[in-house]
Amino acid sequence: MVAAVFVLTFVIHLVATLSYALRIAGARTGRVAVSLALFNVLALVSRTSHTFQVPLLAKHVEENILRGTPEGAEAELRWLLVASSLATLAGALLIPTAQRVAAVGIESFGRHRSVPRLLRRGLSPAGLRLWREASRVPAAENLTRLSLRGAPLRVAGYNVLATALITVGVFASLYAGCLNPELRVTANTLSPVVNGLSTVLLFVYIDPYLSVLMDDVAGGRASEAFFRRAVVLFVGGRLLGTLLAQLALVPSARAIAAVAELL
Repeated sequence: MVAAVFVLTFVIHLVATLSYALRIAGARTGRVAVSLALFNVLALVSRTSHTFQVPLLAKHVEENILRGTPEGAEAELRWLLVASSLATLAGALLIPTAQRVAAVGIESFGRHRSVPRLLRRGLSPAGLRLWREASRVPAAENLTRLSLRGAPLRVAGYNVLATALITVGVFASLYAGCLNPELRVTANTLSPVVNGLSTVLLFVYIDPYLSVLMDDVAGGRASEAFFRRAVVLFVGGRLLGTLLAQLALVPSARAIAAVAELL
């Protein structure tokens, strides 16, 4: 069961990271509205998939509690957090390839206007061949020439916090149930509160900023180089957020357990 959740966690964070490729492709092609529509599909899949982790892990945690061995849950949950960091790193390395594929996908969606059809084309032999032909490695200059001058540091900070919260939310609520088994059901129901806070940060601060920046690049009011630096900053913030989730696991679980006692 833990192995299945490891794979699910990896896929969730890989999709979330690769969604930045749609932002870049939208700015380069000028098809901002189309790219945002596809981005919202990926964002919805990634952010709602976190809720599926609860039923998959809950039984495993319950069995550990009933066997009297809840202390093993922390190590397992930390491995799942490692999956989120590995997926984010893998997604960052795949962004140069994904943005080229996304540009083709945006043009195709603009013609056919069907997400299911776009998915079928993407998984077809021709679509898989496009991935192979578009393969690129990240340019070292993206990091060596990275400048924080004029960078949206406040929004980037929100991105780190939002990523940490949405990464640790489900796991912290389950571990809170191990810390206080009598209130484990109440603790589990508090995970949507944590995820909801991260979703508010994403939808109120982060997504609108990147959307406006895409529009500025497409309209010639901002440079593509600045946009690339912003994307590197936000992807790096995602990776930092997953690492911060490791530090936040136990404190967050204790806070959730305390709130469960007060309710």
